[in-house]
Amino acid sequence: MPGATTAVSKIAEPAEGERPACRIAVIIPAYKVAAYVLDVIARMGPEVRQIYVVDDCCPEMSGKRVQEECADPRVTVLFHQSNKGVGGAMVTGYKQALADRADIVVKVDGDGQMDPRFIPLLVRPLIEGRGDYSKGNRFYTLDSLRTMPRIRVFGNAVLSFMAKLSTGYWTLFDPNNGYTAILGVVLAELPLDKISQRYFFETDMLFRLNTIQAVVVDVPMKAVYGAEPSNLKVSQVIFEFSWKHLVNFHKRFFYNYLLRNFSAFSIEFIVGTAMLIFATIFGLTNWYHYASRGVLAPTGVIMVAVLPFIVGLQFVLSFLHWDARNLPRDPLHHRL
Repeated sequence: MPGATTAVSKIAEPAEGERPACRIAVIIPAYKVAAYVLDVIARMGPEVRQIYVVDDCCPEMSGKRVQEECADPRVTVLFHQSNKGVGGAMVTGYKQALADRADIVVKVDGDGQMDPRFIPLLVRPLIEGRGDYSKGNRFYTLDSLRTMPRIRVFGNAVLSFMAKLSTGYWTLFDPNNGYTAILGVVLAELPLDKISQRYFFETDMLFRLNTIQAVVVDVPMKAVYGAEPSNLKVSQVIFEFSWKHLVNFHKRFFYNYLLRNFSAFSIEFIVGTAMLIFATIFGLTNWYHYASRGVLAPTGVIMVAVLPFIVGLQFVLSFLHWDARNLPRDPLHHRL
């Protein structure tokens, strides 16, 4: 596949009438973006070979408007009969891009918050062979943070830490950033039908990429916020996301540290977690028992609660330190 196993020196703009050497496809999930999607398509550069607009049963009929008003020959509109969410729209687009043998597949939202002029920078690490998947990072500069609504800054900060824990990519920031690019050969290795179909899609992608040991690259970008409404409400998803992060972390631990690479660090996490659970339950139970009677707990009881908690915490922190160092470093497409 061009650009997958051999590094390309640069992204060159094709001459008039000439197709770019690297087949770059863009997927635009379309849901309530009828006012913005045509402008997003119009700003696509010549490096893009194919554009897939996935109408996710949009009540504004975004896909139909694109069909009627867009004359760009690169555009193909795909329709869903029922709303599947951004992840479901992306899976539909991914499957079509793979069928059309795209080398790199980029996700661009249809609401105008992602500048298509950023695509050459986003795909550069993949073309140069430095990674398998790249994503934008809006937290790289303070100027970008000043333009971001405060509720998004807070919500992303909380979710970012949980995402690091569940995905294993501890050096990445802004894991919920949807401006992404992936090599087609790597995309073909993912279980697309198992990926979360709603707003957890981006983080679940990172989890799936870690299980196949793909290298992910952060690319600094500026956030763009205008008058367009956001369909994602942090307050509504933070508890749902927290649970899904916990589930993914335990899946990742099972895949990476029990099935594939059982070691002393695996034992540390299991024993440490068991000690923390025992110390917490034992400590709270005895605290209630003695506090309800108005007497102090014996020193021995206190020590039985405190010592396992301290030792267990040290074991878990030691495992997390190892996990943070155990990042995929050799791009997967070099091994495929």
